[in-house]
Amino acid sequence: MFDKILIANRGEIALRILRACKEMGIKTVTVHSQADAEAKYVALSDESVCIGPAPSNLSYLNIQAIISAAEVTDAQAIHPGYGFLSESADFAERVEKSGFTFIGPRSETIRLMGDKVSAKEAMKKAGVPCVPGSDGALTDNASDILTEARKIGYPVIIKAAGGGGGRGMRVVHTEAALLNSVAMTKSEAQAAFGNSVVYMEKFLEKPRHIEVQVLSDQHKNAVHLLERDCSLQRRHQKIIEEAPAPNIPERPKTKLAVRCADACKKINYVGAGTFEFLYQDGEYYFIEMNTRLQVEHPVTESITGIDLVQEQIKIAFGEKLSFKQKNIEANGHSIECRINAEDPYNFIPSPGTITRFHLPGGPGIRVDTHAYGGYKVPAHYDSMIGKLIASGKDREQAIARMRIALSEIAIEGIKTNIPLHLDLMNDLAYKDGGVSIHYLEKKLGIKS
Repeated sequence: MFDKILIANRGEIALRILRACKEMGIKTVTVHSQADAEAKYVALSDESVCIGPAPSNLSYLNIQAIISAAEVTDAQAIHPGYGFLSESADFAERVEKSGFTFIGPRSETIRLMGDKVSAKEAMKKAGVPCVPGSDGALTDNASDILTEARKIGYPVIIKAAGGGGGRGMRVVHTEAALLNSVAMTKSEAQAAFGNSVVYMEKFLEKPRHIEVQVLSDQHKNAVHLLERDCSLQRRHQKIIEEAPAPNIPERPKTKLAVRCADACKKINYVGAGTFEFLYQDGEYYFIEMNTRLQVEHPVTESITGIDLVQEQIKIAFGEKLSFKQKNIEANGHSIECRINAEDPYNFIPSPGTITRFHLPGGPGIRVDTHAYGGYKVPAHYDSMIGKLIASGKDREQAIARMRIALSEIAIEGIKTNIPLHLDLMNDLAYKDGGVSIHYLEKKLGIKS
């Protein structure tokens, strides 16, 4: 096994990876910006290296600084976590060429699945159902674009091939708005992602967001670890996730998950990954694959008993999966609430010093956080300061435990979205299970 791993990330996921390494007897190196010098995970790691000032483009996105940190500390592998450089094919390639092991898929796989057009084409070949849409990228021919939209049927959604995280999308309801929307999306995509390629899909009016977790090793063994429902979102950003997905027939759900595992073999996928789908009227439609660990991975760990981070590390080292598909089954239900330093209803970030920090406990409660009393939440990064996970023998018990846990949390000095989570745990539509991805925005009166 690796002797030392460098963790190329920050926040709760840096601490999560550090704990997995410690349990496996692996030494850790954390990298940090000047703003994160006092972070808990920095103090707990075996070694730490400052890689730059607070802005992420000068630190956590600085590939050369991260590679240099691995060199001076004699690390053998680099774990990217999620966000930042985790889905950068260029970063994975630099890691590989520098003689280190990238704990994730191969760079060519990241490149294939990172482009939404090539990813969709690969999934069609692998037999994974996709959203009806353009056959590849849109051309500059206005007549072709108009014809394609008429064939698909309005409303349509224009998406950037290199987009992600809910950015680079525009919904079009009428033909009159189509060409201008395509031009604007191309321009924005070029500015945001350095790639102006866009494609068109049917816009589904009331879909749910269902995703399938997979693990695949270097020996062509692949399994799925069931599915998650991540439909409670605001502007394509997930807020609450759960596993398994409620109120969906088991047989087609299982059939889809098996197809995802088979697709991993067909594209020679290695590592942990997530196939994301829209689900509406009994049909699933592939939208993208995340070639990394997901924020919401704890709910899958809770119902399967499998440590996804440790499995990532073992796979990267070259080990075979130690279990088969028949060994994986759902045990109970699990829900995750993302705890963000922000106003609970207008979502304005709330950086500052946490003056009081009390966490909940009890059966089935897990808290993943790097925050503590006296911690200064920086203004430079994502507002998430932790994740609260509640598990139970069924969904009803998981919701009840989450409600209790949320009522026990005390975080003062900054605003958090805990009141919103409490509201949602008492929301009748959510409690019934099966709300669409547009439900939260409609509830809050937000235009998507």
